[in-house]
Amino acid sequence: MRVLVTGGAGYIGSHTLVELLGQGHDALVVDDFSNGSSVALERVRGLTNGGLEVEQADIRDAPRMEAILRAARPEAVIHFAGLKAVGESATRPVDYYEVNVAGTLSLLRAMEAAGTQRIIFSSSATVYGEPEFLPYTEDHPLRPMSVYGQTKLMAEQVLTAWAAAREGASVMLLRYFNPVGAHASGRIGEDPQGLPNNLMPYLAQVATGRQERLRIFGDDYPTPDGTGVRDYIHVTDLARAHVAALTRAAGVTGCETYNIGTGRGYSVYEMLAAFSRAAGRDLPYQVLPRRPGDIAEMRADCSLAAERLGWRAEHGIDAMARSLWAWQSANPRGYAG
Repeated sequence: MRVLVTGGAGYIGSHTLVELLGQGHDALVVDDFSNGSSVALERVRGLTNGGLEVEQADIRDAPRMEAILRAARPEAVIHFAGLKAVGESATRPVDYYEVNVAGTLSLLRAMEAAGTQRIIFSSSATVYGEPEFLPYTEDHPLRPMSVYGQTKLMAEQVLTAWAAAREGASVMLLRYFNPVGAHASGRIGEDPQGLPNNLMPYLAQVATGRQERLRIFGDDYPTPDGTGVRDYIHVTDLARAHVAALTRAAGVTGCETYNIGTGRGYSVYEMLAAFSRAAGRDLPYQVLPRRPGDIAEMRADCSLAAERLGWRAEHGIDAMARSLWAWQSANPRGYAG
């Protein structure tokens, strides 16, 4: 299948390209490289020997996107491109709505012009907000607590309406939790710009000396060890979920929603211990007060993905930590190094 991947030079996009090309699909990447790396794409080529085309473009540029899709005529789109930092979204709300919502509208217009009817959307568990029950199922109430989560929910609503209005259209909404880890080769991985917003990339920078110590925000939550619990998923498992959704989209119409996680929650202290094992030494940390808006626990019910997509996460906490350390120790400055 010929697949257009927006944001393919980013963390999850690059790992998904490896899986796509490894399974014989053709891929065209559209990325503005604001949060992705051309080096990552060169390494994807080296890992797969697959055919990979690249167009540098901003998804908000409607005429450019239409021209790209008209020329490429992709059979499906996997849509990663977007802004993704929860904290930053509070200070840059207009940018987040413009990129995450208006950019999705621009992409759908281009898909219509090219006759492309299938799209897999990179959504987020942040659309759920404070849990009414755990684990989250796909029919849990949607009450995002951040601007980022609100933009993801609005994009979902746009895509749902689009699928309902177009005969033969297929939309897969993948709500995933906390992707971590790296490709087993250590050649591609997460390379955050500036100070990392998430636990594991920050911890990796502690291990390489770029950060002094891990900051743990709160150890007095109602969890087994007092620290926040999250459903972490290995990025390779996540990438394979996108390919499974692509296969599903080829045989169904309408809009379907899937949680993509492990169904198992790990605490901050558990992740710290796992990464310390991978790095071969205890890593320094400091406990700070809770951050406003943080949730004690997030965990997914992924049974629907298992039933309909035939997909399950395969990697555990130690595999996540080992692969991240393999990437970070070999690339202490990320792709810039």
